[in-house]
Amino acid sequence: MIRNPRLEEFQMDMKPSRKSGKQKFSNFFYNEETGEILGRTPESWGKILIFYSIFYAVLIALFAVCMATFLQHFINPRVPRLQQDYSVIGTSPGLGFRPLPPDVRSTLIWYKGTGYESYKYWEDQLIDFLSVYKKKGQTAGAGQNIYNCDFEKPPPPGKVCDMDIRDLDPCTDENHFSFHKSSPCIFLKLNKIYGWRPEVYEGWDEIPKDMPLELQQHIWNLTHTNAKFGNMVWVSCHGETPADKENIGPISYLPYPGFPGYFYPYENAEGYLSPLVAIHLQRPRTGILINIECRAWAKNIKYDRRERIGVVHFELMVE
Repeated sequence: MIRNPRLEEFQMDMKPSRKSGKQKFSNFFYNEETGEILGRTPESWGKILIFYSIFYAVLIALFAVCMATFLQHFINPRVPRLQQDYSVIGTSPGLGFRPLPPDVRSTLIWYKGTGYESYKYWEDQLIDFLSVYKKKGQTAGAGQNIYNCDFEKPPPPGKVCDMDIRDLDPCTDENHFSFHKSSPCIFLKLNKIYGWRPEVYEGWDEIPKDMPLELQQHIWNLTHTNAKFGNMVWVSCHGETPADKENIGPISYLPYPGFPGYFYPYENAEGYLSPLVAIHLQRPRTGILINIECRAWAKNIKYDRRERIGVVHFELMVE
């Protein structure tokens, strides 16, 4: 058989060269023969990047347009989506008290009447709680829509009523909220429910029979002279047991024994501050635990001691 050197050389050139795994791995990142990077030429990579850049830019633009339209037409940051009957809170507000104990599970206000370090915590709590009522007009944009309301002057549209805490003496920070005299002040507030408006008692026959006689007499004295003074969510506090009733002593309510109805409805308006009632326990018996219950009175406020609706409970002990 005659050998053909040129044919053998051609056949050898046609055989694929065997490359090592290292060479294959290196060529995957960059192939010097074809110029491919990660299996694609720079031109191919450029086309892919341009395509996906345009694709995701269009997706982001469509998402932004949808969200802007949805937020503008369907969601108002000041108006909750679920209100009153459809909300978790419901339609009957609860009562809250301040100052709060350091343990959230406790409702005991305890201190030594003559020791500043003992009542300092409670005083600081009230100072912090009332700070927004003092600073309502001191920051830019705040306080501009606050209106001095009264029973004859409800707030005009777009305005909210002012809650002036300067006339609550002796329940002021300058007077240490009377803690140093063993006659502390406790502040009450109604929980906010958007759009809720109290249904007040408009006639003497609507006054509940279980309302304390002292409060009934107070309502009669006020509304007998001017029926508009009856536009109130009334508040009464008392000792829970006969012993507590005896030990709690006289109570004064500042500025009124209730929350004026012209503060409602609450609509999350700029500058709105909840009305407050300061109860001044003038001469509680010292050295003994006193259980105290405060209740809010209106036709559409339910009273449920177990569920804490329309009522608040706390204990007081002054040594």
